[in-house]
Amino acid sequence: MSLLFRSRRKSVSGTAPQTLIVNGREVPLTLKHNARAKRLILRLNKTADGVTVTVPEGAGEADALRFARAQTGWIEQRLSARPDIVEFEDGAVIPLRDARHRIAHHPGRRGTVWVDQDTDSMPALCVAGDREHLARRLRDWLKRQARADLKVSCARYGKAMGLAYKRVDLRDQTSRWGSCSSSGVLSFSWRLILAPAHVLDYVAAHEVAHLKEMNHSPRFWRLVEGALPSMDKSRHWLKQHGSSLHLYGPNR
Repeated sequence: MSLLFRSRRKSVSGTAPQTLIVNGREVPLTLKHNARAKRLILRLNKTADGVTVTVPEGAGEADALRFARAQTGWIEQRLSARPDIVEFEDGAVIPLRDARHRIAHHPGRRGTVWVDQDTDSMPALCVAGDREHLARRLRDWLKRQARADLKVSCARYGKAMGLAYKRVDLRDQTSRWGSCSSSGVLSFSWRLILAPAHVLDYVAAHEVAHLKEMNHSPRFWRLVEGALPSMDKSRHWLKQHGSSLHLYGPNR
């Protein structure tokens, strides 16, 4: 949802949190200034818990709020059509690499998290300890799995492309799946462990390639494809299903 805006009134700077009332429900609203934007743009957040209005140069906060309030019907329709958040709790089903797993709480067991493949329906993600620690323990374990897989993939593509990086970092960012700093630090969303393995592998190859080409030029894409000929399959998956990964577990 967008609206072209050409006013010269004072613009919004930075990002401002707001609250929008949609059919009696409080919906988090973020006003995000973007000098390159040509119009007011309203989007649902990837975390499915609110909406963001991109504010172009020349638009004011009042314009952005008025625009968002005029779209409450659209917002309600989109939010109601979205899948529910899947919390990390006993009995919940979440994806892990190439298979769906059911979370199984074992309060009387020692240890942290392990996978039990010997189940009737699907593998179980077993979590020991008190219930109040389940979500944190599972998230921390998933991060360790993601870091291990990403290190293997980055090392493989670094060798294939003849490129060296400084280290691999993990984040829980919603705006991108990976990034490459000028100092050679590769950062990734830990939620890639929830995607099929080929998707995590592709994002690793993508960021390693940025060590040589800090852009998305034809040279960059040739570099990625040379190391990973099947990259289009993974790019398509991310475009179609990537936002669903933010529906699982805590967002922080």
